[in-house]
Amino acid sequence: MFTRRRFTGAATALALTLGATGAHAQDELYIPLISKGFQHQFWQAVNQGAEQAAADLGVRVTFEGPDNESQVDKQMDMLAAALANNPAAIGFAALDSQAAIPLLRQAQEAGVAVVAFDSGVDSDIPVATAATDNAAAAALAADKMAELIGGSGQVAVVAHDQTSRTGVDRRDGFVNQIEAAHPDIEIVAIEYGGGDQLESTEITRALLAAHPDLKGIFGTNEGSAIGVVNGVRESGADGITIVGYDSGQAQMDAIREGLMAGAITQNPVGIGYETVKAAVAAAKGEEVPADIDTGFYWYDATNIDDPEIAAVLYQ
Repeated sequence: MFTRRRFTGAATALALTLGATGAHAQDELYIPLISKGFQHQFWQAVNQGAEQAAADLGVRVTFEGPDNESQVDKQMDMLAAALANNPAAIGFAALDSQAAIPLLRQAQEAGVAVVAFDSGVDSDIPVATAATDNAAAAALAADKMAELIGGSGQVAVVAHDQTSRTGVDRRDGFVNQIEAAHPDIEIVAIEYGGGDQLESTEITRALLAAHPDLKGIFGTNEGSAIGVVNGVRESGADGITIVGYDSGQAQMDAIREGLMAGAITQNPVGIGYETVKAAVAAAKGEEVPADIDTGFYWYDATNIDDPEIAAVLYQ
């Protein structure tokens, strides 16, 4: 159920602004992208792809997100402000899969095409969603974890949130695969660190203290995974298998050093590029596919330097 939130004046004025000026007042196609954050290298790579698409297609894009991935209200204000600037289309990565629906509905009614990226919304408003199949990717992470710990034992999950589509799908994809395919593995805890490294570090330290027989931990995004690495290192725990999600220099270094067993990488540059490409097509009235699967890969010390993998890793 949608929870009513209190927003700033930008959200209040959106309907009047769109209704008064129309969504296509500018000659140049303007496409803002509102992401879930900008603090992780993942989002900077998404922005890189968006900027490349903008250059190739001759449109203007902007890219912004809140300071961290718990600031749903701030993201709503950014969305409202972007829509008030009369875009031809908009890309949106939802922190909360339901909270943005009223604003997105106003955009739809004003003729602004909405393209979801990375994380969808619980609505048919977006004309397309450019994203990783997060449930399938997390299921692969579960299979790799099972293989690495010998098919039995206790594991835990440090997730980035429980409100975004990515947070839910990665958590459930991992949990469901463990339960379905690896009955001798017990998931003893699922904790949420907001994708923040420091908070995820403290969560990991607490998990290791509470579960001395823990054999593995899955971190569901860049900040969560690095927090797990730091928590294990600070605790001095031995024999903990860490499986991560996303890329970034810190995770790549942890894998090379043997601190992390491996991780799932997405194709963030591709996500940004395909989002802008779909938004431009939708703004021009062209048909776009509803689901744009941008792919995922497992990488570890054995393949991190392979050309196919190196092409989708970001620093």
